[in-house]
Amino acid sequence: MARMGTSRPGADRIARIARPVMIVLVASLAGPLVPASAHADDGHRLFTIKDSRITESSGLAVSPTHKGIVYTHNDSGGSPQVFAVGPDGRTRAAFTLAGATARDWEGMAATTDPKTGRGVLWIGDIGDNLEGAWSDISVYKVMEPRTMADATLPAIRYRFRYKDGARNAEGLMVDPRTNRLYIVSKEFSGSIYQAPAKLRTDQVNVLRRVGPAPIMATDAAFAPDGSSFVIRTYFSATVYRSPGRQIARVSMPPLDQAESITYTRDGADLLTGSEGEDSPVYEVPLPADARPRVTPTATPRPDGTARPDTTPEAAPATSGDGGVSGLMIALWAAVAAGAIGVIALIAWRTAR
Repeated sequence: MARMGTSRPGADRIARIARPVMIVLVASLAGPLVPASAHADDGHRLFTIKDSRITESSGLAVSPTHKGIVYTHNDSGGSPQVFAVGPDGRTRAAFTLAGATARDWEGMAATTDPKTGRGVLWIGDIGDNLEGAWSDISVYKVMEPRTMADATLPAIRYRFRYKDGARNAEGLMVDPRTNRLYIVSKEFSGSIYQAPAKLRTDQVNVLRRVGPAPIMATDAAFAPDGSSFVIRTYFSATVYRSPGRQIARVSMPPLDQAESITYTRDGADLLTGSEGEDSPVYEVPLPADARPRVTPTATPRPDGTARPDTTPEAAPATSGDGGVSGLMIALWAAVAAGAIGVIALIAWRTAR
């Protein structure tokens, strides 16, 4: 397996074959075994993405300043672009990130700059299907444009590595109150990783595990008020108060490849999408107990004032699997390992 951002052709071939097979495999094994959701409203189709350039919508973020605008981006192999999509599914603008590369963009988030009131977009180049192919991963930060017109935007690049070793990830979320960044790994036994409070561009920032995540997480997002966050999987979504402290599970509409999730601006509903051409975006209502708090909990500052404190903290280890037993996780992992071995053999034989 190649390092430092390169990989052998054989490994690439295996990854391309393995990815769709693994999706089908995990869905077929886990789907019937995941407990029924406590909230079973699958929502309604909000719009269909009509832009032919958007073929692998892999992240969603609602604009904090432009009403009705939802941002998305393609997965790997595309241009470093973010698309601003209107409520009718048509693209209002395409923004190119100057100096950025789109190696494997998997998630995004939107926050508001507390000093200027302008929107901030975060785009995560965090995918690593070979779980160790890259020496580090990147997150780009750009200021949201004031107008909806095609433009090239200056981007700040932050590099990261995991303290406990490289892994694949598709979930990126940013606490809207502290602007602290979190990445959620996509594994059979997933984890939530916290970035340093102050990010640096002159060195690689270290991500540290702060809690468990559900099996095969495909995206994540903070509520607009920061009081909770949601993690999406291929099967459903789970809302948490903090890592390991589950509030509710929310069923999701059937999608070809469930890749993205975010909150509406008022925090009352979730938006979720899929990859593919003409991909749909659904709006799913949250149960009452999973909606943002009216009066968030506050903790005192050193100067005696108070600020809300909802940043995820390290939590006691839990299975992080949404209620599926450890035995079943082991079984899925064993079957997956066997499947990958067969795929590798096929790829090796075809390459000869």
